[in-house]
Amino acid sequence: MTTNAETPPALTIHSSFLPHTDAEASLAFYRDVLGFEVRLDVGGGQMRWITVGPAGQPDTAIVLHPLFEGNGVTAEENATLQAIIAKGSYFGVNLAATDLDATFAALEAAEADIVQEPIDQDYGLRDCAVRDPAGNMIRIQQSPA
Repeated sequence: MTTNAETPPALTIHSSFLPHTDAEASLAFYRDVLGFEVRLDVGGGQMRWITVGPAGQPDTAIVLHPLFEGNGVTAEENATLQAIIAKGSYFGVNLAATDLDATFAALEAAEADIVQEPIDQDYGLRDCAVRDPAGNMIRIQQSPA
């Protein structure tokens, strides 16, 4: 690894990518359940790329993208990816909430796929977990005071 004597410019996270298996269900979850803004919605049918993000954070987004065969992905690989995603064991994102218990109550009321109720973790965080309609793991932790 080479090092540069100059300090590089500061980097920020602009967008992350999560696959969707049902564009409408994912849109409803991120927009209506999590309250994210829809920033872009391009394509059509299941071949849609939907960019969502939290209100008040215009520089941070999640791009929900379709899984499809092609571009080097075989039908067998696509089926494997879909099976792994459905289990919630491959893709995911960590979010933070100012009031984790209220956020969890809202998720429960919206009948989100609950994986873990709020719990104090041994490593110092309090968090919960749900799955989005594709099966992606969404962990939500209590924001530090």
